[in-house]
Amino acid sequence: MAKRIITTDNAPQAIGPYAQGTHASNLIFTSGQLPLNPQSGELIDEIKAATKQSLENVKAILTAAGAKMSDILKVTVFLRNMNDFTAMNEVYAQYFPTDPPARSAVQVARLPKDAVIEIEAIALIS
Repeated sequence: MAKRIITTDNAPQAIGPYAQGTHASNLIFTSGQLPLNPQSGELIDEIKAATKQSLENVKAILTAAGAKMSDILKVTVFLRNMNDFTAMNEVYAQYFPTDPPARSAVQVARLPKDAVIEIEAIALIS
């Protein structure tokens, strides 16, 4: 199966030369999602609200590809400040109440637009 580019108006448009997501074979890869509101373009900087927005953006890309959050195999969370880890987890847990995917969470020196969080995912579509 050839690579298919995933696009949706329900997630922020790419701010560089990359796709919102790609689909090949039975895997979906989302690009890292900043906490940008796709309708207003507002960058959210309170960590709980930012986590929710980033996950909603991931969800929108998966939905556009025909997948669900429960199809996610692996998530990578990039945090500007590891002190936000607990607050991020409070929101994150709401999206994966049972059988959560594998995950890495790392603190990074800086994110695009000086965001507090960026989240990317790999999902298996059946």
